[in-house]
Amino acid sequence: MSNEQPLIRIEGVTKTYPSKGEDVTPLRDLDLEIRRGEFVALMGPSGSGKTTLLHLLAGIDEPTTGCIMIGDTEVSRLGQRALARWRNQHVGFVFQQYNLVPVLTARENVELPLLLTKLPRAERDNKVDVALRAVDLAERATHLPRQLSGGQQQRVAVARAIVAGPELLLADEPTGNLDETAAQAVLDLLKALHQRFQQTLVMVTHDPRAAAAAERVIHLDKGRITDVVAPVVGEGAA
Repeated sequence: MSNEQPLIRIEGVTKTYPSKGEDVTPLRDLDLEIRRGEFVALMGPSGSGKTTLLHLLAGIDEPTTGCIMIGDTEVSRLGQRALARWRNQHVGFVFQQYNLVPVLTARENVELPLLLTKLPRAERDNKVDVALRAVDLAERATHLPRQLSGGQQQRVAVARAIVAGPELLLADEPTGNLDETAAQAVLDLLKALHQRFQQTLVMVTHDPRAAAAAERVIHLDKGRITDVVAPVVGEGAA
């Protein structure tokens, strides 16, 4: 259950990418609030601005104009060094392509965000153990990515995203590269982790069944919000 207090406040955000021809503007004068602890799905056609918005929330990119507040931090005004430090402390990101380091084991991949902290080794080990157990992969800890299925690799990516205990979890098409069974397993995992840890979860998806897991679905088109709905209970259930 989400808290009524907003964690994310977006005011008048526009993002424009310069081009030799006509400039590309995936987001236009966007206003949006997302409550603390809320599970939100972003939907829309390709080029609607979904992934751009996710990258702005993660501090991977910055808006051309407008303000992005996450908690008490105006992320859109942070310098690169402060932004990297803030992102490591507050954001977990799940990529569609997993983005695992192929020469590292599942355990070593999950530990990566913690290597940027000053945590002692014993505490790092404990956090990695908790994250791997949370995604039901403790027995695969010493396996390399190539020794895991696509669904297992994505669960390693989810463990890496939650290991530092971020308040904001962002997922970009987390089921997009998986077959139906593996996709449902990853979706069920995200729902369970959201309920367990009460993180704010923002997920980009093209799949209505995945969006049906969210508390609110925000539709974008041509850089603007066109609709905000709560999914029909039971929609997408199989």
